[in-house]
Amino acid sequence: MIVSSSAAADARVAEARVIALSQREPHVPADRMVAEMVPPPRFDSVRFDNYLPDPAQPSQAEAVRVLEGFAATLGSAADTRKRWFRREAPAAAGPGGVYLDGGYGVGKTHLLASLWHATPAPREQKAFGTFVELTNLVGALGFQHAVQALSGHRLVCIDEFELDDPGDTVLVSTLLGKLADAGVKLAATSNTLPGKLGEGRFAATDFMREIQGLSARFRSLRIDGQDYRHRGLPEAPSPYADEQVAALAQRTPGASLDDFGALLDHLARVHPSRYGALCDGVEAVFLRGVKPVADQATALRLVVLADRLYDREVPVMASGEPFDRIFSEEMLAGGYRKKYFRAISRLTALARDAGRLAA
Repeated sequence: MIVSSSAAADARVAEARVIALSQREPHVPADRMVAEMVPPPRFDSVRFDNYLPDPAQPSQAEAVRVLEGFAATLGSAADTRKRWFRREAPAAAGPGGVYLDGGYGVGKTHLLASLWHATPAPREQKAFGTFVELTNLVGALGFQHAVQALSGHRLVCIDEFELDDPGDTVLVSTLLGKLADAGVKLAATSNTLPGKLGEGRFAATDFMREIQGLSARFRSLRIDGQDYRHRGLPEAPSPYADEQVAALAQRTPGASLDDFGALLDHLARVHPSRYGALCDGVEAVFLRGVKPVADQATALRLVVLADRLYDREVPVMASGEPFDRIFSEEMLAGGYRKKYFRAISRLTALARDAGRLAA
């Protein structure tokens, strides 16, 4: 009994040393938001030449060709910031923007990040962020200051443009209009409007309608294909036992360990703009007792966390239910269907990565 008690005490001490996301209270100053508008770590090394087009989908190779040409038009020019103070912006050659149109997992973010990397302009003259990050920037700086902060850029890339919140859509569309008038080139991908989902693919018509006056400045690139994250790969590993998850967390440097329910409760108290900071320094996430999510607000917060973990290539090991069962059939058939399928796809990929930790 003495040995057993000692072992249990040692386990509790070891667990106490592991990071708990549910105990973190991150703060993100506005200047960090601007400085961090670059492709996330997962996309640091992506380029057009390491995008692997599916031979069965010629639209993928065509998208690479068009985007390479678009990047070539974005070379260094006279200080674009000065154009902000002119009454009229000079007309730009070629399209003012490109929109990548396709389902999840066809490599839209890879191509968008490749465009950012290929643009021959200084790092501080190009920005990359998700729609949520852009709205958070406007909230932190105010509309006019956000326009001024970005109007000197050669390129602004917006990943996962949200089409399901009319207020935010109008806000960001107005912001992009101001940037386009200042000579900034734009590139975007988007999510699908509720009620227009079909198979969760091809939202070009919806996107062009929602950005209204900007639509004439965008060229739409349709990208067909299947989710590359699971193309020809083995199924994700089955969930582990609670004891395995805790033991591996204790042996993994930089690991976090949380009970799934406690983490979901904590996400409700942290603004989604801080979820990236919540993961700072975390090398692997371990979750005990994963179970179906009860309500849509919680589910959408989990989607944002899944995106931030995927961006940072943080493997996720869990016990409980497999990730393809955490969203209800009603959620998967509803207006946010595309987000939930993307989250399942990304969490499954991260669970597969976590299998190497167990090995």
